[in-house]
Amino acid sequence: MRWRLRRAAPADAPAVSLVAAASFLETFAGILSGEDIVAHVGRKSAPERFAAWIADPASRVTLATHPDGDAPVGYSLLTTPEDVGAVRPGDIELRRIYTLSVARGTGLGAALMAQAIADTRAMGHDRMLLGVLATNRRACNFYERQGFAIVGERRFLVGATWHDDRVYARAI
Repeated sequence: MRWRLRRAAPADAPAVSLVAAASFLETFAGILSGEDIVAHVGRKSAPERFAAWIADPASRVTLATHPDGDAPVGYSLLTTPEDVGAVRPGDIELRRIYTLSVARGTGLGAALMAQAIADTRAMGHDRMLLGVLATNRRACNFYERQGFAIVGERRFLVGATWHDDRVYARAI
């Protein structure tokens, strides 16, 4: 299957918000409380938040769409690092990279990562940071296969509950 990847435009903010909410729910249902998921998505994945990132020249939002019908099925967000520990000049944060379950195992995650790496280089950055729930083995394994290494830990608030994250980095 050939997924379509493109840089999100301002009109894409609602579509990115939709896939962000759906993919977060799919990923964390049964792991995090439903109340925390709803609160987190409402606060962190509203269309207005994505519109601001899309408009920010220091950020890149990539939207992945299904080849049949162009429905949003994944996305990534590169932006200024926040709450990922020590940051140095040249760093950027891969704040989000998610796919819906319909796309899992198809190579879409690797394609989104390849695009994020290309965008990082094009933006003049030389190291990518990210945070991930420490117990999310699927994601941790993916990042490690992509050349990331653990560089720290952090506490991350989802809804009203604090969780332990790993912070990963990769030279670009």
